[in-house]
Amino acid sequence: MFFKLNSAAVMGLECLPVDIEVDINKGQTNFNIVGMADTAIKEAKDRIHSAIKNSGFTYPFNFRILINLAPADLQKEGAAYDLPMAVGIILIGESIEANLGDALLVGELALDGSVRHTNGVLPLAIYAKSKGLKKIFVPAVDAAEASLVDGIEIYPVDSLAQVIGHINGTNLIEKYNQTVDWRVIRPAYEMDMALVKGQEFAKRALEVAASGGHNIILSGPPGSGKTLLARTLPSILPRLTPQEALEVTKIYSVAGLLHGNLVRERPFRSPHHTASSAALVGGGRVPRPGEISLAHRGVLFLDEFAEFPRFVVESLRQPLEDGVITVARVQGTLTFPARFILVASQNPCPCGYASDPERPCTCSPIQMIRYRQKISGPLLDRIDLHVEVPRVKFDKLSGNDLAENSDKIRERVEIARAIQTDRFKGRGINTNSEMRNTDLREFCKLDDKVLDLLRAATTQMHLSARAFNRVLKVSRTIADLALSDTILLEHVAEALQYRGKTE
Repeated sequence: MFFKLNSAAVMGLECLPVDIEVDINKGQTNFNIVGMADTAIKEAKDRIHSAIKNSGFTYPFNFRILINLAPADLQKEGAAYDLPMAVGIILIGESIEANLGDALLVGELALDGSVRHTNGVLPLAIYAKSKGLKKIFVPAVDAAEASLVDGIEIYPVDSLAQVIGHINGTNLIEKYNQTVDWRVIRPAYEMDMALVKGQEFAKRALEVAASGGHNIILSGPPGSGKTLLARTLPSILPRLTPQEALEVTKIYSVAGLLHGNLVRERPFRSPHHTASSAALVGGGRVPRPGEISLAHRGVLFLDEFAEFPRFVVESLRQPLEDGVITVARVQGTLTFPARFILVASQNPCPCGYASDPERPCTCSPIQMIRYRQKISGPLLDRIDLHVEVPRVKFDKLSGNDLAENSDKIRERVEIARAIQTDRFKGRGINTNSEMRNTDLREFCKLDDKVLDLLRAATTQMHLSARAFNRVLKVSRTIADLALSDTILLEHVAEALQYRGKTE
């Protein structure tokens, strides 16, 4: 006897169809799963056996059970196929008539027959809708996540027996109908710009970075406030749009890091400098998102930037330029989104005091050269704002006056972002940092005085073509903050201040 059910394999952030083909015939007791299944799927035989028995159904002894996961040339992994495989065995063994051609089933089974959480439910629901399936059976704990997709019936499943009861009509499962609240409410951030003493220049640079989506590097002696500044950046970023929230939620669903049914705040990821290249860019036999994808639409903070292995930070070149990261493995090549704001911080030298007027630097010239060579010029070229963060004076530290808070700064940032959203409507980009060369020619027109300044700066500062374009992008953002339609001399002059000593 033969029965087929629908499921899917999550590959990157997309899904590919997987048919669960169950065949049971009389013969010596045997249970085989074929179709390039990993260890977790091979072990499903014992989980399914116990789940069927403990759910009150008869396991088909003295029968040969063969399950094929088609297509056979696609690598499958994980325990998400437990539920459809067990359902197929029970339907045949109990001779239950069923038509599940319009349904997708997914879920891991416990030994008692209960259904556990499964990663990637959101992309699975999106896939089911795209293929015209009307129903999806998911673990009850993941029903809220699946409900982010409209136009498909969601059935929250607590146990294997519950699914069979729904199929044979004895105990129907109530559809999950909770309405998703797409309003992204600003969370109460622990860090606020009002708590940062001094550092007006650095705070202004962060405002520019937040407004245009620009990357920034902070350089200064230990204790000058670089980490505090970086951690305040999320508090001035605009709220996530519904589309951005869905993008981020999809990534966190695949990575198994989703807590709740919707990511409502911009991510802030801060991997340690001992992180491997696979941890940063993503990896695994079937690649999973890394830190740079988990920071999509948010902030990636790399503290002690020069302490990261060079080959690790060099892997940032593609995402900083293209907003995506391509991970190639034997099983295939996958592309993950990686449109984030990079905030890097570093000391100016190994001891940290090369730029400190109050403490002498103890580093030798050779140490200085080696330290600076840890970060390549091409990578620094891809960072828009280079900011010196000096030691804060005692008068600033001891003062009780609070600086401008994050709410007021974020209002200006949101106005600037709204200008960019209107400017780039229909072009597939959202911020000034994403502008292509054709966009630069259209939106960054300069008069003769501004061109003269840029000509002199390019010669004196030895700006590359990429650095020149990034100065234009930053200038456009500064002009947006000033509510100016054209880029003026003072806007370019400020942008040039952010190409400094950290190079």
